[in-house]
Amino acid sequence: QVFMVESGGGSVQAGGSLRLSCAASGRTQSTYAMGWFRQAPGKEREFVGAIDWSGRVTAYADSVKGRFFISRDHGKATMLLQMNSLKPEDTGIYYCAQDRETLRSPLADGKQYAYWGQGTQVTVSS
Repeated sequence: QVFMVESGGGSVQAGGSLRLSCAASGRTQSTYAMGWFRQAPGKEREFVGAIDWSGRVTAYADSVKGRFFISRDHGKATMLLQMNSLKPEDTGIYYCAQDRETLRSPLADGKQYAYWGQGTQVTVSS
């Protein structure tokens, strides 16, 4: 069984920063790509960004490029999402997920991820 746990959400004013963390356990984390997704009220879940199994390749949604940055710490089996210059439209529940297959590039399709966390709320006020 694989467990994913997000932390670090909260409320912040527009222009501020937050850092989310995702802790994974249950299998060899270092061989799986991981991703971040978010869901705003009344909207479908959307891709935010992802990082490949090695930690060297990242991919981001256009809406967050240049503001959000993903990294991972293999030793701690964690993935971080640094969010800067936050906007009210960044508000939502943020989920981390783990790829269903090993050694792949970061993917934007949520269907390619097998395990998901419970989510953490991010609220950005104007």
